[in-house]
Amino acid sequence: MKGVLFDLDGVIADTSVYHFQAWRKLIKNHFNLELPDELEKQTKGVNRSDSLKAILNFLAISVSKEQFNEMTNEKNNIFRNLLANLTPANILPGINELISSFMKNNVRLSLASASLNGPFILEKLQLTDAFDAIADPSKVAAGKPAPDIFIAAAAAISLKPQDCVGIEDSIAGITAINKSGALSVGVGSKKDLKDAKVLFPKTAALNYKQIETAWKKFSLEK
Repeated sequence: MKGVLFDLDGVIADTSVYHFQAWRKLIKNHFNLELPDELEKQTKGVNRSDSLKAILNFLAISVSKEQFNEMTNEKNNIFRNLLANLTPANILPGINELISSFMKNNVRLSLASASLNGPFILEKLQLTDAFDAIADPSKVAAGKPAPDIFIAAAAAISLKPQDCVGIEDSIAGITAINKSGALSVGVGSKKDLKDAKVLFPKTAALNYKQIETAWKKFSLEK
């Protein structure tokens, strides 16, 4: 296990809730419509453009390319305003300890988030120095569930995905990790993340030894 490819929203910090709050505010502002809770799963772990496409498809609304671009930018502004008070206190339970364990064992860390705000959020959480690289989602051909961001995150630390573990809390993210060839570590329910090779119910349960054990088994099976 040479590298770990971290998702951000819902794994390092619970910023995923702010994403959906921002989408709800955007849709309310533009169309005076409410988004149902069940739509959140379709946008979780998915990039901004694909999330808006899913929302507009659900609502059966068509917009021009210009309006579409304006809406994605507006959503990002709403989201960043919601993050204004983000601090290291918002890091999810167990994550600081897990990151320290990886660093002590010379495992390289790379961020594989669909969010263009990844560097901004890491800075607010004071975790920038812990990461060896941050993959740029604007430079990959396709977002999750395509494997591109995880392949890019591994390349950013000079590794192949097969040498890495990916940690995710979304269905799209787990699918992307599996397609990339890395070992998928899920955080969440078995119902949602049934395709994760290793599953922890919450971030507080994540631990280096169990991930390392799963990695050894995974590497032998390759």
